[in-house]
Amino acid sequence: MSGKFTSPRGTIPGFRYRNAPAAIEFLKKAFGFEENAVYPGESEGEIAHAQLTLGQAMIMLGSGKGGEFDKLRVDPKDAGGVTSSVYIVVENIDELYENAKAAGAEIVMEICDQDYGSRDFSARDPEGYVWSFGMYDPWAQG
Repeated sequence: MSGKFTSPRGTIPGFRYRNAPAAIEFLKKAFGFEENAVYPGESEGEIAHAQLTLGQAMIMLGSGKGGEFDKLRVDPKDAGGVTSSVYIVVENIDELYENAKAAGAEIVMEICDQDYGSRDFSARDPEGYVWSFGMYDPWAQG
């Protein structure tokens, strides 16, 4: 083993939702995500696994079912706040901000210009996860 590990595709954040079908619809409506794959679970209204994309960004989500993995995590509302958040690079930040507001997303940080060149905002989804969107791309060259 060389001791050097690489990721061929980058990071894909994963989420568990109490109401995954509603979360998928909210994420599509408010933030413009598109369904890449959605696999229903065994029970009515359960999502075993879903992949949503926004440009080149991808997230995965599913229904929290109380299994071993779910015992390791706490929902943001149960924790009394967020324990992590996601930042997604977008080009059309002002349009996305207006779309998120119109879809009823709770804006927790208003859109603003940052001194390091970004323009961004943060919003909370109905189950308490915080989503940050901005123009700052740390991977951009130059």
